[in-house]
Amino acid sequence: MEPFGLLMTGASFAVFRGLHWVLQHLPTPKPAARNRWKWRNICVSLVHSLLAGTGALLGLSFFPQMIADPIRGHPPGALMLVAVSVGYFLADAADLLRNQTLGQAWDLLCHHLVVISCLSTAILSGHYVGFSVVSLLLELNSACLHFRKLLLLSHQAPSLAFSMASWATLATLVLFRLVPLGWMSLWLAQQQREVPPALVALGGVGLLTVGVMSIVLGVRILINDVLRYRPCPPTSGHKETPDTRAYCAGEHVTRDVSALNMRN
Repeated sequence: MEPFGLLMTGASFAVFRGLHWVLQHLPTPKPAARNRWKWRNICVSLVHSLLAGTGALLGLSFFPQMIADPIRGHPPGALMLVAVSVGYFLADAADLLRNQTLGQAWDLLCHHLVVISCLSTAILSGHYVGFSVVSLLLELNSACLHFRKLLLLSHQAPSLAFSMASWATLATLVLFRLVPLGWMSLWLAQQQREVPPALVALGGVGLLTVGVMSIVLGVRILINDVLRYRPCPPTSGHKETPDTRAYCAGEHVTRDVSALNMRN
């Protein structure tokens, strides 16, 4: 057991809960005023994604031994990064339970439970930290997802910023979500003799859960943001401009509640 990792997890939980509290007392943009809690929750998630995703990318760049030896090869700071992420997911689960019913948040709670279980293995054992850091590369895609959702809540779809966010989300989904998930699945399959069966099963369930959610999410964004987008024909007496373009299929993206609720 790693006392330092547990201490950092508790500190991270307190910091992210404190960030939730601070944002409660800050003004919310007028377009998102009807979704104050969702706006606050996504802002906190964006902070975590930028911190964890950037930290994972830099850590793997400066310490490639975490890829060469995902079980034992890691610097002390890598364990801290994993602990910070566990603290965030615990804090976010507490926020979900406080502001939503189980019927509304069961899918995200299941996701958080799987992620916390997998990352906590590294904290409690001091091993598989490199493997966990690779998994945090997914947060680079989550950052794009969160920014896209904030634009939706701000009624900034369609817009140039929203289009760029959508394409960035699709690009990072492939590069920083599907590629790492594929590498982790292949590594886990090749290490069945070295990794305990219980951890292989836990990792397999986690990778399958996140992988399925990622594919579904990518398909939804591709359909909603790209394939179903077309400019509305201009009304009589008015010329079409970039500011008057809309999603003609019932402004599908801004009304797609299910896509808005999808998380990393």
